[in-house]
Amino acid sequence: MTVEATFITRLDPHPAAGRDPSGTGLRVAVKDLIDMAGLPTTSGSKVIAARAATDPATVDAACLTGTRAAEAAGRVVIVGKTNMHELAFGVTGINPWFGTPTNPFDGRLVPGGSSSGSATAVATGQADIAYGSDTGGSIRIPAACCGVVGLKTTFGRVPLIGVLPLAPSLDTVGPMAATVGGVIEGMRLLEPGFDPGRDVKGQTVGRVRLPAEDWVDEAIDAALRAAGFEVVELRLPSWDATTEATATVLGAEAWNTNEVLWREHAGDLSPDVATRLELSSHITPKQIEAARAQARTWDAELQNAFSQVDVLAMPTLATTPPELEDARRLTEIRYVSPFNLAGVPAISLPVATRTTPKRPVPASVQLVAPARGEEVLCATATLIEEAAGFRP
Repeated sequence: MTVEATFITRLDPHPAAGRDPSGTGLRVAVKDLIDMAGLPTTSGSKVIAARAATDPATVDAACLTGTRAAEAAGRVVIVGKTNMHELAFGVTGINPWFGTPTNPFDGRLVPGGSSSGSATAVATGQADIAYGSDTGGSIRIPAACCGVVGLKTTFGRVPLIGVLPLAPSLDTVGPMAATVGGVIEGMRLLEPGFDPGRDVKGQTVGRVRLPAEDWVDEAIDAALRAAGFEVVELRLPSWDATTEATATVLGAEAWNTNEVLWREHAGDLSPDVATRLELSSHITPKQIEAARAQARTWDAELQNAFSQVDVLAMPTLATTPPELEDARRLTEIRYVSPFNLAGVPAISLPVATRTTPKRPVPASVQLVAPARGEEVLCATATLIEEAAGFRP
């Protein structure tokens, strides 16, 4: 299946003399805010793309070191740079400049953003692994919309040198794939030596109830039961306040990052991005101070939660992704951004669901662990996938 607008730049996967023409090796796609030497880095923006056309990246982003080593060894081929929501500042994946990647379940639905092209690349088999970025859900949201697996890494675990910033205190890079195994392989490229090999059977999962449609909750509960975990109900009282605080921090930092671009080229930005930046310009120091205070409260709340359970589980999305015409509703149904404020890792994966033409996209469970708990998340997600993973 070919998906339009998945890639901004496609690459010949075997350009080097002597490279195996059979196409063996993992195919890797790279979100187009990650520098690759010799190629333009567009961030999904026509303004930045125009500049980058004559000023391509001179060196690779630091996060690609392991991938380049695997490429040199013939174990990996990079197939292209993927499309995205402009400046990574949006969750729908709609891009008026490079086109909107097509949701593989239903072309009328949003693909999710900002890592939309990365999600559709792996969902349609055009890449085995794709790298995305996650500042407020930009890996987990498109993973949920497109029925794939996406891992938001611990803040600072994957280096960000050579990755165009959005909100520097929240930005992360992580892998996406059709399966948990693919995400593990992606982590091994981003962090050579990564090994989730640990026994998580019998661990305790804290089930967090957030407003969601019954079929979503039923699919998640059934998946946790099938995997054999001990499940306890757990509340996160400051969820709503933390969601608001994250939006404040993200908006303020996005404005600092892109103020000059907005002042010089507001009319050449996607209307939704230009509007969000303009609104963010009005965030006050007092609001930022209050948001940082809420972050401390949230950190303490999570520490208390993780003293009781090993992993948290909740929906990634409350219901089916909205149609393109109603794309803004996606901001109301996603449950992801508070974990960026805390800097902790989270993984989203699809689980067995009674899909119908009305809701063709499977439910997505989001698992969360303490900082640097990616190994636990991948091991936990593997058990869930084996017991109750979504099968197209």
